[in-house]
Amino acid sequence: MAFVTGLFLIDAPASALNNLGNIPGEREDNTVGVKMIATKAGNFPYVSAQAFRYWLRTTLEQRVPEWKASPIFREEKIAYTDANPIRYWDDDLFGYMRAPGKSDTAKKSREQISTLEEATPVKDTITRASPFRVSTLVSIAPVNPTNDFGVMSRHEGNPVPHEHQFYRTTLKGLFSLDLRACGTFSYLNRTGFRNLDDERMRIIKDYPGAEHLEAEKSYRLPKAERLARVKALFTGMAHLEGGAKQTLHYTDVSPALVMFAVTDGGNHIFHHTVGANRIGQPEIKTDALREALRVFADGIRSPVYVGWVKGYLDDARAAFEQFVAEHNANADANGLPRIELSHPREAFVSFVAACDAHQEWLD
Repeated sequence: MAFVTGLFLIDAPASALNNLGNIPGEREDNTVGVKMIATKAGNFPYVSAQAFRYWLRTTLEQRVPEWKASPIFREEKIAYTDANPIRYWDDDLFGYMRAPGKSDTAKKSREQISTLEEATPVKDTITRASPFRVSTLVSIAPVNPTNDFGVMSRHEGNPVPHEHQFYRTTLKGLFSLDLRACGTFSYLNRTGFRNLDDERMRIIKDYPGAEHLEAEKSYRLPKAERLARVKALFTGMAHLEGGAKQTLHYTDVSPALVMFAVTDGGNHIFHHTVGANRIGQPEIKTDALREALRVFADGIRSPVYVGWVKGYLDDARAAFEQFVAEHNANADANGLPRIELSHPREAFVSFVAACDAHQEWLD
């Protein structure tokens, strides 16, 4: 099985990309704090995986015309997507959980939704683990957030004080996409594995070119359809936008550095190749990368795509360019994958183009 395995860095020079709400006990009742991991080493600001997935899904809807987003429905205290991975690409790649409502109110709501929104009916509980996985985005080094004090004073009378936290750091995140799982849906009657109920099985049986994997109790969409979804996802990664407090801090959340490759297995081979140096600045640990490329050479199916924005840590980039030149000079002779260094957007675009020539990655 092949996975797209990678990591990325977001440069957050003065940011509050994911907040936890008001902080009890602060001098102002409306002091808004940032999410942090408290450790003995210090505080590590973070962005939740849920927030990042929201950024990406929104970017896909807004910037990738072919992306097919699933509608969202609401029943009293719960909300869910249509849970139809055959029709909607984000239900396929981002997963879902949906169960039939048991209360009379839920049943009436479903009937109304089905009439007005054309929801796909559901009679049994269905779930799909997301083929696209992402970690929490965590600061590479501990920082002390700054408390910014402000007032609203454009009115008659006393000004209204307000306060919020922000930080200066680099956020690191990991991602992985199970390529074989894209467009492949199980009807195995087992908790957590049943993607299709009878209604969705009826739909996919009528889908032109769909394949029945009887031994696996699964159905698979045609390869061209699956490939289009994968390419759209990484096109969205190339245009990533989002984040809280953009009006005040205007942080570019598109990766300043990204590293990824198509690998056998879902273990993350690049996790320890990027970290912080002694002064808390990010660095690519070339010894760790050299070891990873040697140890896992037989399980890396593509070039290693590295995207690095010029102007971001230029001295470190110059040293890495020299490392890449030396590595690539002997890569073929030593049976090692080559490294392709470019801009992060170009790295994603290059991978998307390579997908057409390597459709076997989806097998």
